[in-house]
Amino acid sequence: MKISIIAFDDFTDIDVFLMWDLLNRVEHTDWRVQILGDKAEHTSVTGIRIPMHGLLDEANSSDAVLFTSGKGTRVKMRDAEFLSAFRLDEERQLIGSICSGALLVAALGFLEGRRATTYPTAVKLLAEHGRPGG
Repeated sequence: MKISIIAFDDFTDIDVFLMWDLLNRVEHTDWRVQILGDKAEHTSVTGIRIPMHGLLDEANSSDAVLFTSGKGTRVKMRDAEFLSAFRLDEERQLIGSICSGALLVAALGFLEGRRATTYPTAVKLLAEHGRPGG
């Protein structure tokens, strides 16, 4: 199973590292976890720089795609170039997020007719985009 964690500048470091840590602790020898971004390295809101394992388009062939959170979600949800890299298929792939990563899932159109949870400061923004949150 190929699992992609999507990162960007101003991501919340604990959310990327938590997903990375937990998914790599699972004893499934066929799981391959990778962190992808739109450039070779991204910087968290606290200034931690991490290298990416690959670019965003690799998520299109993943079995699971998980969007991280952070202040950067507010920028990336309006970034047409960032969003256009994704050709995800909810019939074939598990698509999820943590905290404000729901803004990106909504921007990609995967929350139509669904409820979503998000970080408290992102609830209003998620609701403005027609997605109930809480």
